[in-house]
This record gives sequence, C-alpha cells and structure tokens, in this order.
Amino acid sequence: MSIIKLHDNYFKPYISKEKVEQSVKLLANQIANDFKDEVPIFIGILNGSFILAADIVRNYPYNCEVSFVKLNSYEGTKFSGQVNELIGINEDLSNRTVIILEDIIDTGSTLQKIYDIFRTKNVKTLKIASLFLKPDVFKKELPIDYLGMSIPDEFIVGYGMDYNNLGRNLNSIYKITTQTMTNIVLFGPPGAGKGTQADSLKEKYNLVHISTGDIFRYNIKNKTELGILAKSYMDDGNLVPDEVTINMLEAEVDKNTDAKGFIFDGFPRTTSQAKALDTFLSKKGETIDGMIALEVPEDLLVARLLERGKTSGRPDDQDETKIRNRFNEYNTKTAILKDYYTNQNKYFGADGVGSIEEITNRLSNIIDTI
Repeated sequence: MSIIKLHDNYFKPYISKEKVEQSVKLLANQIANDFKDEVPIFIGILNGSFILAADIVRNYPYNCEVSFVKLNSYEGTKFSGQVNELIGINEDLSNRTVIILEDIIDTGSTLQKIYDIFRTKNVKTLKIASLFLKPDVFKKELPIDYLGMSIPDEFIVGYGMDYNNLGRNLNSIYKITTQTMTNIVLFGPPGAGKGTQADSLKEKYNLVHISTGDIFRYNIKNKTELGILAKSYMDDGNLVPDEVTINMLEAEVDKNTDAKGFIFDGFPRTTSQAKALDTFLSKKGETIDGMIALEVPEDLLVARLLERGKTSGRPDDQDETKIRNRFNEYNTKTAILKDYYTNQNKYFGADGVGSIEEITNRLSNIIDTI
C-alpha cells in the first residue's frame, strides 16, 4: 500500500484489506446469530455499500435476500447537507426483517432518512449495520445495531467509498492527507559523487539525508543498544543482519517526524532490505517514490578514485583491483534492486558525468517528475 492521488487530493493507507474483511465477517456472523430462524432482506445503500452488501451476503451462512436503495448526500469530500432519495425500494417489506447495510455513518442525516423511508413500509424488524461509524460527528439519537469499527472524523475512500467517483475499487481503506513526503533511494557507484549530490538535494528539497554508514558509525561510537549488537556481529566477522540495520534506520526516521522526506543512501542493498523498507514506510502511510542511480563509465571512475587515493589515504582507493571488486559488488546489488524498483516503475537512471551543478539539475528533473 502506498500513497495514491485521486483527482486533486492525495490519500494514504489507513485500514488494511485484512482488517476490513475481518470486520465484514464479524457483522455477518452477528446478524446470522440473531436471525438464523428467518429470511432477512439486506438492503444496501448505494453507491457506497455495494461491495459491503456483496461480501455480507457471501459471508451469510443462511438464506437471505438482497436489494438496494440509492441516497445521496456528499459533494466531493463534504456533506452537502441534503439527503435525497434517488431510487426507492420496490419490494413488499410488510412483516419482513430488514437489515440496512451502510458503508459509513457520520452525521447520521442519511440514517435519519433511512428511518423515515422504512417507517412507512410496515416492516417487522428494522436493523442497521454499518462497516464504519464516525462517533465524533454522529448527531442523531438513532440506534446502530451492528458496527464494524469506529473511526475518527477523516475522509476515507476504498471498499466502495469514493472521492468524486474514484477510489471505490480499492480493496483497503485510504484516508485523505494534506502532505506527502518525497522519499528517494539514491544509488551510485564508488566515486560517482553520490554524497555530494545528496548534500545538494537535501538542501534544495528540504529532505533528510540518511546514510547507512553514518548511522552505523554513530550507533557504534555512542554504544547504543543497536550499535553494540551490530558491533558484536562485525567483531565476529559476520554480516550485520537486515533486522538490526532496518531497526537503526527506523530509529533515524522516527527522529525526524516533521521531515518532508528522506534520501536513503546505502540502503537498501538487497531485495529483502528493499521489502523491509517498504513495509516500514507503509506503516507510516509513506512509500519510496523512486530509486535514482547515478550512471558513470567504470573506467572514468577508476581513474577518479586512483587520483583521489593519492590524497585520501584510503587503501581501497589506491589499488585498482580492489576498486574494480567494489564495482562488481555494486553492479550486482544494483542490478537486483533495479529489477525490484523497475517492476514498480520507480527506477530512474541519471547521467553522472558533468559538473556538480549539471548533475544536480538532472537529478532534480527526475525528482520533480515523481
């Protein structure tokens, strides 16, 4: 699940498909326990409840009937203040048990209209079942007999609910959001100037630059719990498990609650790490917007690193064999991640040859499109 755009608004993940399904099954079972000895008629309130009605009927273990009535009270994301009966009920409901199925109840104005309509139908029993209720704005003293879950007063879409006719087909629930982060995975081979570009981009877009190397060094130097754990693996000559690395990363993200987005540098390096990052961000209603890889000819970078090695003091910048081994490792990892992000239409290659300003402009053009 990731942030989506419907018309002019953005929506972020809110309630999972699994939780929705669990609530629907609970509603069906509660109703079945009360009316197993008769044949109720379920009446869905269109358009929003058409998916709910179908799933309730599919989960209902006994005989039942289904019909619909169409009411309308929303314009865009706001309650219009008027509830109009657009399509009435044609079945004879005399002495019948009627279960009204609502996708969501907020102010209760639609619910009041429902009671007004069915008060004249001479029904035996009238019950209300709603998947969602917004108790903070519910203004009517009317009974709601079966409820899936209560939610705050936030505009939601999905599972039949829409924003100006879009979003009904989403199988999980999204809520409107006014701010979206820009989250970038920045990749580049050794010597490509990735650190320099990250510094420029974080200033230009007001993003937080998270370098895995810096995080490791900070945690180890300050002897944090995660740092001590990571060092224990490193001292034994073992790779630090993904779980430890992602926990460090999560802690760093959580420090920056007001961030407009992140540049992830040095992470992920494997598909499992990319999936772990997606999972973590999705819990916050966020996602990776793109992986940007600086593309520079290897021979040019080898020459650049050998030149840098004359002053950097880094042994791995002074041996061409070691440098090319680093490129092999980078190419292998990048190829795997390239496929992962390409499958999501999130991989972007950028020419990494030129002045710092020229390369920054190329990267900026990519970020501006995503």
